Amino acid sequence: MSQTKRRYSEQEIRDNRYWIAFTVTMAAMMELLDTSIVNVAISQIMGNLGATLEEVTWVSTGYIVANVIVLPLSGWLSNFFGRRRYFMGSIVLFIVASFFCGNAGSLESLVFWRIVQGLGGGGLLSTAQASIYEAFPAKELSAGMAIFGLGIMVGPTLGPTVGGYITYHSSWPWIFYINLPFGLIALMLANNYLPNSRFKQKVSQIDWLGISLLAIGIGTLQIMLERGERKQWFDSGEIQLLAAITVIALVGFVWRQRNTDHPVVDFSVMRDSQFAASIVFSFLVGMALFATIFYLPLYLQTLLGYNAWETGLVILPGAIASGVTMAAMGKVLQRLSIDLRWVAMAGVLIFSLSMYQHQQFTTLSGHDNFFWPLIWRGVGLGMVFVPLNALAMARIAPEKIAGATGLYTLVRQLGGSVGIAAAATQFTHMQASFKADISLHVSELVATTRNYEFMMQQMLASRGTTSSQIPEKMLRLLDAQITSQASMIAFEHLFSKFSLALILALPLLLLMPTAKNLDRFGGDH
Repeated sequence: MSQTKRRYSEQEIRDNRYWIAFTVTMAAMMELLDTSIVNVAISQIMGNLGATLEEVTWVSTGYIVANVIVLPLSGWLSNFFGRRRYFMGSIVLFIVASFFCGNAGSLESLVFWRIVQGLGGGGLLSTAQASIYEAFPAKELSAGMAIFGLGIMVGPTLGPTVGGYITYHSSWPWIFYINLPFGLIALMLANNYLPNSRFKQKVSQIDWLGISLLAIGIGTLQIMLERGERKQWFDSGEIQLLAAITVIALVGFVWRQRNTDHPVVDFSVMRDSQFAASIVFSFLVGMALFATIFYLPLYLQTLLGYNAWETGLVILPGAIASGVTMAAMGKVLQRLSIDLRWVAMAGVLIFSLSMYQHQQFTTLSGHDNFFWPLIWRGVGLGMVFVPLNALAMARIAPEKIAGATGLYTLVRQLGGSVGIAAAATQFTHMQASFKADISLHVSELVATTRNYEFMMQQMLASRGTTSSQIPEKMLRLLDAQITSQASMIAFEHLFSKFSLALILALPLLLLMPTAKNLDRFGGDH
């Protein structure tokens, strides 16, 4: 019998469980890497393809929109095609699209293939998580989720590092070509080790209306979040239209799923209070994770002048700390009887400590100032991720795991999008407010201001600036300095709000039953 048709025994699946975890994590990490790797190559792509900044943002937006549309459909698609075939097909689609992205000769071609790449990548995340839940016995589930969590945390964090290195030493197409060897390895491993789900449910009809409403609703929501800040949110007719379409489509989708015999997304899992509480908490974790991943590099590059490679080197120790913590959590929770809610709470408090340390950053901070705050950030998020995933799926029936993981992953990804969009709006408003406050204290009557202006005059004169040009250049330098300080204060406030959001969500953990023994999770598998 050919390898693609082979049926794996339960014992074979157990024996290969770590290979399965490594395979699906590798594919998921490759997918998540591409959410952020392209950001550092934007300027090169603009120059090479002759695109404006607003046009080239669709290279990222198209990928993310396609990604989030597929996520909630993953469970249904796994049932329709079979998990093994769907997962391997998603890898093939991702590889092919990556090649054509690197080979694109126009912006339109690049955006099209990024959308195709996102459709392939979206099928890897939740399918990967569901595969781990079935492959690992309940006692070892935390170890499997720790491996998966490593990819989830490290993937988007390493994106700027890897992208910066590639664009610095080569050219932007290689940020896509790099997927080819890793994708082929993941494909071969999946062919050798990945089984079909033992709990596959037969799909007899396709709800095209439900799929269309979901695609429209999630797609317009993501586009609205991506473009809202640039368009001044609801002052823009475009954003108002997108918001109206989003609400109508998503309300229609939920109504359709509750009134059809063949739903593409099973909302019955939301009746479980533990899963519902976990999904809300996951949304907030997504906000904190992706918003800090987005804004820390922005701070390093705009205020401290770091390039993409240097930024990646600053962030890397925290990513490693996150991975090590999750691996340790997998072992500790496997051997000890601990209430997982308290582990998650401890992780939130450690993350909050890190965010407090982030508030001490200044425009003069260096590598030594970043090391421990980022280490603690990684440790805190690592301590939250593993127990939260275990708690979320603890009472979900095995045949519903695939759909539940798709919904759970979608909410975390949307949390990240909402977090970035909200932080962008907050940052813009706070920066303007703090700049106005600082400007009120900058006066010719203040000795500090006069001394600063005198030093600037001396500096400009020493560089050959004529006396007639000095006042204008001095004002520009002063404005830049005020803007820099206002931005720094705005960054500090953002970091505190990320931690506050998670702290305020801690009561959600109390809605979950006390969980001390991982034997309970996932039933008997």
